[in-house]
Amino acid sequence: MTNTDNNSAKTTTATAKTNAAPVRHDDADIIAQMRQLINALRIHNNAYYVLDEPQISDNEYDQLRLSLIELEEAYPDLIQPDSPTGQIGDSPLAAFSQLPHDIPMLSLGNVFNQDDLADFMRRVNDRLNAAQQNPEYEIEMKLDGLAVSIKYEYGKYVQAITRGDGQVGEDITQNVKTINNLPLVLDAVADIALLEVRGEVLMPKAGFERLNRQAEESGGKTFANPRNAAAGSLRQLDPNIAASRPLAFYAYSVNQGLPETISRQSDALAWLKEIGFTVSAVQVVKGLTEAQSYYESVNDSRPELPFEIDGTVIKVNNLDLQSQLGFLSREPRWATAYKFPAETVMTTLNSIEWQVGRTGQITPVGKLEPVQVGGVTVSNVTLHNFGEIQRLDVRAGDTVSVHRAGDVIPKISRVWHEMRPEGTTPVVLPKACPVCESPVVIPEGEALARCTGELFCPAQQQEALIHFVSRRAMDIDGVGERWLISFFEQGIVKTVADIYRLKDHQDELVNIEKLGEKSVTNMLTAIEASKKTTLSRFIYALGIRGVGESTAQNLAQQFGDLPALEAATIEKLQETPDVGDITAEQVYNFFRAQHNIDVIQALIAAGVHWDKVEQVATEGLPLDGQTWVITGTLSSMSRDEAKVRLQALGAKVSGSISAKTSALLAGEKAGSKLTKAEKLEVKVVDEAEFLALIGE
Repeated sequence: MTNTDNNSAKTTTATAKTNAAPVRHDDADIIAQMRQLINALRIHNNAYYVLDEPQISDNEYDQLRLSLIELEEAYPDLIQPDSPTGQIGDSPLAAFSQLPHDIPMLSLGNVFNQDDLADFMRRVNDRLNAAQQNPEYEIEMKLDGLAVSIKYEYGKYVQAITRGDGQVGEDITQNVKTINNLPLVLDAVADIALLEVRGEVLMPKAGFERLNRQAEESGGKTFANPRNAAAGSLRQLDPNIAASRPLAFYAYSVNQGLPETISRQSDALAWLKEIGFTVSAVQVVKGLTEAQSYYESVNDSRPELPFEIDGTVIKVNNLDLQSQLGFLSREPRWATAYKFPAETVMTTLNSIEWQVGRTGQITPVGKLEPVQVGGVTVSNVTLHNFGEIQRLDVRAGDTVSVHRAGDVIPKISRVWHEMRPEGTTPVVLPKACPVCESPVVIPEGEALARCTGELFCPAQQQEALIHFVSRRAMDIDGVGERWLISFFEQGIVKTVADIYRLKDHQDELVNIEKLGEKSVTNMLTAIEASKKTTLSRFIYALGIRGVGESTAQNLAQQFGDLPALEAATIEKLQETPDVGDITAEQVYNFFRAQHNIDVIQALIAAGVHWDKVEQVATEGLPLDGQTWVITGTLSSMSRDEAKVRLQALGAKVSGSISAKTSALLAGEKAGSKLTKAEKLEVKVVDEAEFLALIGE
């Protein structure tokens, strides 16, 4: 009884259409599309079948092939004579002798979802009489390796041939002979003149990782995946190399020599296991629901399997029905491969839009022709930053591959430049924010473009509001993130200055669900109390990029009041402890943006005020000219108290370690700052030493 090969990675039928049939255009354009696809497939066929160095994923290959099939079905009069859709594989390697297959090693069609599977089962029923319909199906794992046909004469191993082009394959007898789990003598079938078993040579995950690790240590070539490693091992001219590789053989069909008493595919595999072969898990099901359920369970179990699989193979279990159903030119009618959801899929990038995040980051977002990736419909994909666009050289209109493994965010893994349509133009970074039209800049030393709108830009205002009321900023208790976002969405609050106008909306606030009169009263009281603050808190509350609490404190001490800070030059700002070139430029630019000044003036007009900072004369103090950093937990006082003590002794207190740092005060659970201080050989002072110092 003849069973076909069930594990080809490179066959696609038209059972899963990616798009509707194309509209007829000029014949020359259609032929050009066909030629483009044929040339791409020829390159990748050779890379996959001959060189064992595939350049694209199986899913991407399937899509290329399916696109060509759809064109050929729509325009059969334009089919090119050298189209690879009628071929199974590629030419055998010239380095090995070539042997014909007694029975062609055909491939399988693919289905990609439950509807496709239902269509396959319907087509099976259409070719059976009423009594035979709804047959039993056998399901196997679709192993990801190299298909091989192996022959035994009177129980002794004599030959192994690759699939090749389906008619002729490479003689790899000596290499396959070295596979440890392959039986070379089958005593149980010593009376069978010729037994032909087909299966998959693969490299288990553990062996693959070990092989690549050894290659890295020795400076050798690593393999991209276990399938490449298995195929490359079998195609070594030196059998000793194949013998050193961790290969395994899994049988999946008997093409000659099966006992006549066996009438089902599942029984044939059980018999193979009984006489000494390794086979993968097998499940017998009845109908679509059971088949889908088992497929899903196999998909869920993939991470725990010792080898790679990319789907399941579903076969009519009855061997007589298989013969009755027969074959198409390239594949059986009684079997199909049910592929797992593609993790890499090709689609069209229709456009690139720019989005503004809460921190002002300008992010390019690709708008895709919607496509299923990993079982999820994807229509948007992040392009991260302008540098990534330049690295990929991606443009609107390009054909791209989108990758999504597990639950990770989809990303573009490849741009098909060879399929780029005419007339595309390179992407240009916008000069103005798409939300507020403020200038867009890429700060020196950064890869991300940013909007300079800050307090003014609507896309950044929610984050600015939340930061402004936080405990270490204006400390407005009772005005939490939840209510601020609600007020923002209702248009009651847009900028931080509007917080001080909430009293004008008291009646509206009381009517907001779950807020209530008491909560509103407490909120307005807290807002009123916050008007009296300190300059350092106010500077920090403005949310200037690069200005944390420590830097805000240093700026307040350095300039004493807001007008002096607003008027400061970049050079003057750089004289402030803990303010480097980038932060100085960011502070300078912030106070040069008129919309930021407008918000500050509105805050002051609303009554926000502070006492002028008494600039401490540090000259003559014990720690004058020193810069300290505090990290970890202190037992005798808070870090803020320690900071005040240090400043009283004349020290500047910074938030970050640098080569200019004089000392690090390290409490318990000191982390990365302690590590960096030790690396830079900065003096480290523990709490006991610090207490002794301030005691003196």
